Amino acid sequence: MPEPPTTDERSGVSSSTSAPADLTLVRTWCDQALQALGVAREEIDALNVYPVPDGDTGTNLYLTFEAARDALREADFADPMAALEALGRGALLGARGNSGVILSQLLRAGAETLAAARSSRSGRPARVLADILVAAADAGYAAVGTPVEGTILTVAREAGEAARQAAEDTGALADTITAAATAAREALQRTPDQLPALAAAGVVDAGGRGLCVLFDVAETLLTGVHRAGPVVRRRPVPVAAGSSAGSGGGGLNPGGPSSEVMFLLDAEDAAIPLLRDRLSRLGDSLVVVGGDGLWNVHVHVDEVGAAIEAGIEAGRPHRIRVTHFADQIQRRPHQRHDTRGVVVVAAGPGLAALFEAAGAEVVTGGPGRRCSTAEILVAVRATSAAEVVVLPNDADSLAVAEAAAQAAREEGIRVAVVPTRAQVQGLAALAVHDAARSFDDDVVAMTAAGGHARHGAVTIAARDAITTAGPCAAGDALGVVEGDFAVVGHSLPAVAAAVVGRLLGGGGEMVTLVRGHACDDALVDDLVSHLRATRPDVDAVVYDGGQERYPLLIAVE
Repeated sequence: MPEPPTTDERSGVSSSTSAPADLTLVRTWCDQALQALGVAREEIDALNVYPVPDGDTGTNLYLTFEAARDALREADFADPMAALEALGRGALLGARGNSGVILSQLLRAGAETLAAARSSRSGRPARVLADILVAAADAGYAAVGTPVEGTILTVAREAGEAARQAAEDTGALADTITAAATAAREALQRTPDQLPALAAAGVVDAGGRGLCVLFDVAETLLTGVHRAGPVVRRRPVPVAAGSSAGSGGGGLNPGGPSSEVMFLLDAEDAAIPLLRDRLSRLGDSLVVVGGDGLWNVHVHVDEVGAAIEAGIEAGRPHRIRVTHFADQIQRRPHQRHDTRGVVVVAAGPGLAALFEAAGAEVVTGGPGRRCSTAEILVAVRATSAAEVVVLPNDADSLAVAEAAAQAAREEGIRVAVVPTRAQVQGLAALAVHDAARSFDDDVVAMTAAGGHARHGAVTIAARDAITTAGPCAAGDALGVVEGDFAVVGHSLPAVAAAVVGRLLGGGGEMVTLVRGHACDDALVDDLVSHLRATRPDVDAVVYDGGQERYPLLIAVE
């Protein structure tokens, strides 16, 4: 939430206004695609039968893409090349699971292709997009030890080829992305015909489904049309006893590898071919992605020690993760964490009471009263939990929360920061918190819920200033939409109605209003009456938050 114009430190001008148009588009796509992956995560997890039916492909894709998006968001947009490099590096460092590692390579190759196009300043947008998709698919195939058709690789290749043909035929950007997204969806539906494990389960490929989500968002962003079709489950193909139809390299099949090994590797590029050869002899599902001295390695093996030794011989492996498939599957339906805590930054006494009622440890913060790293760390310890989720609920508190989380991790506490940037996002995230889920699943669910809550607010300008909505004078009513000043007016009720209208422009079923310390009852009554008259299909909920500076916080879900 931005500070109202009370000092010369903040003008309300978004830092993204100076970003190049193509990077702004990439960042918008990343934000929207991450939300879409959050919505589709459980569906994709349920499709996951290949290469191992451990039900985590959707979660891995989400966490991988989130790492890439966060790295791009934190990058300096004044240096476009560095921003694109940050996107690729973020994906590489945050890659999770087989499909996540492949996705990281697709993103990295795409970012490098876009950077090259910007550097040469050549090529029509449609041609550049097609080159990005083709290069990404080629890089994906090159990264996999033994490429298998009927997977995310197939979907990427078909999309790239369709994009290249459309770029040559019409040269129109909209036609190119539509062709790519359509080809991806069609390729996805054919995956059971290519991979027996999918046919036996009656599902399409989970990784390919996740990639289709990304294409669908891009198509909607560039054309304004949403054409994503439903995922068609097929009738499972009967498998005779002893048949290998379901094997396909899955680690839970008889004779298949028992463990997944992942690690980052600092190594010279020349050492990678030998590493690939050694790991391919030890197991399957081998994916090695990266370059310029940093690699992400993924393989399924029985001999975990031998896989790590191969990494040591090639360079310096770190951030090593080993997952035993049988334990993972056995744990998943019954896993329960009774020692998970939530720490929330609250901007007012009413909000604090709401968060405390939901079982959270509360830290006082918000505009005009920023909390410290020490305060959040004390709250994390106060939960006495082995696992803790932190909701900063303010963009300026994210870095503080991350610093506190890192300090807590060094004490042996598992901590995740859900990047909520508004109090109402924290309310939405906490509403779906479920300690009976695995830690990763709970974090993903809370992140998705917070991200889906579109947020706004109204306040009064205390001085003359320039905002993203134009100039304002002291005493003007200001409306905030998604963290930026977007409306300037003379009437607080009219500005509040305008903010709600913009938030509902993307759809919604419920409007949450959080009354501030200086909120006039008439403001809330007028806004609720306005909603009933103009949007009778939308429910309204009102809470007393008691926050300073903002008479009303608004959320749409």
